[in-house]
Amino acid sequence: MGEAKATGVALNSTDSNGVRRGSMKRSAATNAEDSSWKRPKLAEKTDTSRWRMLDDEGRHTWHYLEDDEAVKEWPQSYADKWYLGLPMDLPTLPEPKKPLDAVVNGLDFFEKLQLPPGNWGCEYGGPMFLMPGFVIGWYVTKTPISWPVATEIKNYLFARANVEDGGWGLHIEGESTVFGTVLNYTTLRIVGVDADHPVMVKARATLHKLGGTTQAPHWAKFWLAVLGVVPWDLVNPVPPEIWLLPDWVPFAPWRWWIHMRMVFLPMSYIYSKRWQGETTDLVKELRQELFVEPYENINWAANRDSIAPRDNYHPKTWLLGVANWAIVNVWNPFLRPNFLKRRAEDWVSKLVDMEDENTDYADLAPVNSAMNMVVCYIKDGPDSYAVKRHRERSQEFLWVNKEGLMVNGTNGVQCWDTAFAIQAVMDAGLTEDRRWKPMLLKALEFLDDQQIRENCKWQDESYRHPRKGAWGFSNKDQGYAVSDCISEALKSVIILQKTPGYPQLISDRRIFDAIDTLLTYQTENGGCASYEPPRGSEKLEMLNAAEVFGRIMVEYLYPECTTACVTALSLFHKHWPDYRASEVKTFIHKAVNWIKSDQRPDGSWYGSWGICFTYAGMFALESLASIGETYRDSESSRKGCDFLVSKQREDGGWSESYRACEEAKYHEHPMGSLVVQTAWAIIGLMKADYPDIEPIRKGVKLIMQRQQPNGEWLQEAIEGVFNKSCMISYPNYKFTFTLKALGMFAKRYPNETVV
Repeated sequence: MGEAKATGVALNSTDSNGVRRGSMKRSAATNAEDSSWKRPKLAEKTDTSRWRMLDDEGRHTWHYLEDDEAVKEWPQSYADKWYLGLPMDLPTLPEPKKPLDAVVNGLDFFEKLQLPPGNWGCEYGGPMFLMPGFVIGWYVTKTPISWPVATEIKNYLFARANVEDGGWGLHIEGESTVFGTVLNYTTLRIVGVDADHPVMVKARATLHKLGGTTQAPHWAKFWLAVLGVVPWDLVNPVPPEIWLLPDWVPFAPWRWWIHMRMVFLPMSYIYSKRWQGETTDLVKELRQELFVEPYENINWAANRDSIAPRDNYHPKTWLLGVANWAIVNVWNPFLRPNFLKRRAEDWVSKLVDMEDENTDYADLAPVNSAMNMVVCYIKDGPDSYAVKRHRERSQEFLWVNKEGLMVNGTNGVQCWDTAFAIQAVMDAGLTEDRRWKPMLLKALEFLDDQQIRENCKWQDESYRHPRKGAWGFSNKDQGYAVSDCISEALKSVIILQKTPGYPQLISDRRIFDAIDTLLTYQTENGGCASYEPPRGSEKLEMLNAAEVFGRIMVEYLYPECTTACVTALSLFHKHWPDYRASEVKTFIHKAVNWIKSDQRPDGSWYGSWGICFTYAGMFALESLASIGETYRDSESSRKGCDFLVSKQREDGGWSESYRACEEAKYHEHPMGSLVVQTAWAIIGLMKADYPDIEPIRKGVKLIMQRQQPNGEWLQEAIEGVFNKSCMISYPNYKFTFTLKALGMFAKRYPNETVV
């Protein structure tokens, strides 16, 4: 096809089914090689009928078609329309009489959202500090922002401003904080919103009421120093020399949790260089807008530790305070030799390069991706391949919905959601149904393509955990193996490949590779963490400098991850009883014992990746059931079930708020019963063979009543969490877990009508 004007990077055309056809050239507005900065031209809104999401082998990018011919040649898919909140014009389905009817209706809708490579896509938003990192990073590296992107960033942040005071919080359901308000205010100014706009006036008043920018937490001060709005004297130290410590040192950074160390890495390079972007007119204006007191009168060093009470979720310890003081007042000015500074910066630079090369510049997540881009701009120059590639890969974190454009928490949820979709069909007993085989085959093909087939090139040097045979959370480009992602994908592959009529796409040897890697995740006490086994003591939380997060410095053991490993290994052992049999049995035994030990006195388990006790309870009860421990004969299972049943609401549903994650205490959500929470609870009860059908029936009834005539469920409260205090969205959970719950009920109680 001919040239078509469109925003986006590496844009391709597709037919009506989303199949790629010809290449489109990038428009000048988004050419990554254009290093000049021009203020974006804002519009009130874009034409949502012109947005398209391209899924290129699991790499998701959004594109805005400005050319009418391009719009005709690349029609919107059902998935595009659903993401954007546009009418899908689907027929009303037959009213379900039984739970299995509701499953069929739900699958009929969910199938339409499957993308050409076989996976499902979704927004993965919630955190309100991700967008500012990219926008500030683009600004200081002179990366142009196209008008549709700038316009929809504006619209999203306008839509997500808290109604009461106009500020922004740590996440979309959180109260306004300095962290969220100062960074998102700055973002809006960069994309072209004037300071006298009513939204900005209201937000600025809230920021000043909270104490202004001097009261921001560490990460906000860092980004504002990079932008040049504040001097580096306001920022607590991030010394790169710590990366030169021998590995045996108990607080060496290779022992930290992967997300913490991958953020600290580029942050330390930029801090050491004390690099700042160009002092533009906008930067000068922000200096006059973001502070309570006159900019010229601020004692920056005296405010280095200042933080608003509302932001101070994890206060700095006395130990960290002493260390920061010593670095700033003794080490940096008097003891730090230049040769050591250069050596530390060089080593950090190499580690950044290893991260970029290991992931083809996709990087672990958006925070370190934006920072790595700035590092490459500083050391390699604006025209370097590294900077150009970072600009391109940053597009994969962007997501457009009916409110506007956000930044996802990773470059997607592709493998994770696809695995749960397969399992939902299996739990309904429909894997052999010819109606769903094409959908399931495409999903299997996607997992086949996305299995990570080799370890990292720089595995040892960059302190990466083995990953051969694994699956990640999003796609193989990002390439970080996670224990539960391996487990859920592996279960889904085994389920389908052991079902008559499905091809054996993944060989036994590749399945054994996954098992070999999975077996490396268990700790001595039996539990499993996420990206790698814990490498350091929990006492390292005394060095937690982030202030807004808890449990961030090291890996922790999670009942969710441990359960996923147990159930995957149990299923594997059923089909390959001789492969590493004793190790598999030992792993399962130790893991279940750990899950029992992690149970709280009230029968609950604390969840770290979903909200909260309901989510973890579902997984823990499944883990116990996998070794034959159910309500009838297991005290742990009985206590877990009794806890869940005690939280059921009058209407049959469950409703847990994110406050439970923050306070480690059950809190109901003010919205009332939620379909995802209800599904989690009744799945756990059914896995445990809970003897009373009535609580389960009532939960099933609520889920069925919430289903729409076209088969979908509507979005309710946020579902996920990380680091105790930050919530994140899993919108496909309202399909995968509701379908799983209804399917399990239909298979166990085939004659129950419920509604």
